[in-house]
Amino acid sequence: MKAIVIKNYGGPEVLQLTEVPTPSITDHSQVLVKVRATSVNPLDYQVRRGDYASLFDLPIITGHDISGDVIAVGEAVKKWRPGDKVYYSPRFGGSGSYAEYHLTDESSLSRMPDNLSYEEAAAIPLIGGTVWEMLVVRAKLKKGDTILILGGAGGVGTLAIQVAKSLGAFVYTTGQSILHEQLQHLGADVVIDHHRKNYIEEIQAYTKGKGVDVIIDTVGGSTLSDAPLALANYGTIVTLVDIARPQNLIHAWERNATYHFVFTRQSRDELHHITRLIETGQVKPIIDSMYPIEDVINAHQRIEDVKRDRPLLGKIVLSM
Repeated sequence: MKAIVIKNYGGPEVLQLTEVPTPSITDHSQVLVKVRATSVNPLDYQVRRGDYASLFDLPIITGHDISGDVIAVGEAVKKWRPGDKVYYSPRFGGSGSYAEYHLTDESSLSRMPDNLSYEEAAAIPLIGGTVWEMLVVRAKLKKGDTILILGGAGGVGTLAIQVAKSLGAFVYTTGQSILHEQLQHLGADVVIDHHRKNYIEEIQAYTKGKGVDVIIDTVGGSTLSDAPLALANYGTIVTLVDIARPQNLIHAWERNATYHFVFTRQSRDELHHITRLIETGQVKPIIDSMYPIEDVINAHQRIEDVKRDRPLLGKIVLSM
């Protein structure tokens, strides 16, 4: 089968299209899936450049989103049968999705929503579990809460805006002016251009000094130090970004803030909640661009490039 193989850690150029053996079922609970589409996540390029080298043995196949068709099942598998359309996130540390076929345990699978294409479905699994974990499990976001989503145009951000709105929250987000209309269409009540305005001052003005109940951090930097200045007393900050440098949390102490640190979530149970929102029309995948799997190098360059010809909005999808 065709696969994108990493033999050495480095930049996008280390992603090599290679012929490798097609996996076969060796356990009664396994399922073999024909991959129809996958996507590009920050986790993919972090693995590619060696951020998690201690967890992998080279060569590796990365990729953390799959939509496709079941083509074979183990003897103990009762729920799934060949021809079923599924979507899911491969287990972190195992073989990834940048391949024509993927072998997984049946416990990983979720039924693909009928109202999505393979390409749309491939944009959801990893961020779906992550967003539900951040907003519902950790922040316990509820109707009437106010939330600030820092980085609303990214994969997590575009989905978080929609999920927050479906939960009945008032949504603030940050994004470039050129994207304001699209972000408002997704459900953002207020969009702040963080390139032109100070988001803390803007939130303080909009909330008359109260601050927001929840802040979702997808951008990193000094956010954990600065964001409490936009937070209400006893508010919650949830981040999925690595802490690259020490943070001064004096402002968090002043707000009696609660912090949650979330690693990307590959949970079928949490993805089920997103599936229901998709099927009822409350949430939709936002696709920035699509590339054939053979063009994966350019796809990785797009997600990492800080000087893009147009801003990133949503997920980058790879078709098989």
